[in-house]
Amino acid sequence: MAGQLDGKVVLITGAGSGIGRASALTFAREGAKVMVADIVVEGGEETVRLVKNAGGEASFVKVDVSNAADVEAMVNKVVEVYGRIDCAHNNAGIEGQLVSTHEYAEEMFDKVIAINLTGVWLCMKYEIPHMLKQGSGAIVNTASGAGLVGAAGMSAYVASKHGVVGLSKTAALEYAKSGIRVNAVCPGLIQTPMVERLTNAQPQLGEALVAAEPIGRTGRPEEIAESVVWLCSDAASFVTGHAMSVDGGYVAQ
Repeated sequence: MAGQLDGKVVLITGAGSGIGRASALTFAREGAKVMVADIVVEGGEETVRLVKNAGGEASFVKVDVSNAADVEAMVNKVVEVYGRIDCAHNNAGIEGQLVSTHEYAEEMFDKVIAINLTGVWLCMKYEIPHMLKQGSGAIVNTASGAGLVGAAGMSAYVASKHGVVGLSKTAALEYAKSGIRVNAVCPGLIQTPMVERLTNAQPQLGEALVAAEPIGRTGRPEEIAESVVWLCSDAASFVTGHAMSVDGGYVAQ
């Protein structure tokens, strides 16, 4: 049985762990050729190994998404290896600090914005020209439930993810008539290394976050990946400019 994305080429940033790794495995399952990108070489290479062990096709490229030259080289590598770029999951991100706004370190604030927001913009800046030449493409940017509502103690993260939602909507409008769809996925509390770092540092926070989920549990990276693949598939051909909550009902409250 053919996959939803047979023969397509996808680029995934932050694919060395968590949602990005799950996305790589899910895209590969659906027949896509996957370019795994991450700043952590070991994680990225492990994702490639997992994809190949599952019968898929994947390659790795190291990237710092906050560096324009790195991002340009990454996108050029995709086209060099696979000849085109049909889908992009711009997913790389960090959580930053968990402190009140007035206590937030300026250097860390700048770093979170550089990776989570500027990084997404840089990825689109270099992905879109190739998609324009092809006359088609689908982009999904990883925002967050914190891109739709506030989250005390996470000013930089919240600001960056709200920015990703706005950036995605703007790009969707700019390229809608050019065959390029742009959407954002907004995960809730997902079982990822990022969430584990937060909850391990403050166990009571973790308990409170789970208690606040209407569905009564944390989500799995694979559940986000399924949404990303759907948004990139022809099944979502009339969906663009959408910020999709995949959060167990959290922002519906």
